[in-house]
Amino acid sequence: AGVPLIGCQCAVCRSSLPYNNRLRSAGWIRVGGKSFLIDVGPDFRQQALMHGIDRVDGLLLTHTHFDHIAGIDDLRVYSARQERAVPCLLSQESYDELVVRYHYFFKKGKNLTAQFSYQVINEPEGEALFEGLSVKYFHYRQGDMGVSGYRIGDFAYVTDIRDYDETIFSFLKGVNCLVLSALREEPSHLHLSLDEAVAFARRAGVKKTRLTHLSHFLDHEEINQKLPPDVQTGYDGLTMEFEV
Repeated sequence: AGVPLIGCQCAVCRSSLPYNNRLRSAGWIRVGGKSFLIDVGPDFRQQALMHGIDRVDGLLLTHTHFDHIAGIDDLRVYSARQERAVPCLLSQESYDELVVRYHYFFKKGKNLTAQFSYQVINEPEGEALFEGLSVKYFHYRQGDMGVSGYRIGDFAYVTDIRDYDETIFSFLKGVNCLVLSALREEPSHLHLSLDEAVAFARRAGVKKTRLTHLSHFLDHEEINQKLPPDVQTGYDGLTMEFEV
């Protein structure tokens, strides 16, 4: 929901620490002179202006929950300026959901909305060549919603995860940089808790894990003091370098 939470007067929501001010989680990857997005939530316009995202060569969608997709209309500026549809990598389930919720993207003829070309990944896991970028992927479920995790080189992005098959750790073998979602200290039926996220990172053998999708129950400084050095909270504007 982002932090501060609307109408909340808790200590984190009233905090003056910039790291406790959290826009909706997403990623921006720059590799080989190209610019890729992972998800495009309702705060995308603000994030794009803040970080100077002036080009988008591709969008990797993890799933179609509101907080991961609600900024997709704002990509119209890129398809118009670049004079080409924005390539989008996504699962069949996510594609089918787009057709329903953003039906106007698919109307024939002249269309002033954002323009996309779609590369649909159907297998439970695999590897796709996406706009010249080698992307490994796997799928899992968050409640009744299918979610895609992505790996590029020794970097992986795994959000909105709670239940998963043990084969995920084979997929993550060799990953050194991991972005992983964790909601709060207490268990949740849709997200990993902090302890569960640490255990997940340990099981994966990752050297550096940064936690995203953090709720207003988590104060940046207090939680990082409790967490091990290799698993720390992420924050808006965090950068990570990785090998492709």
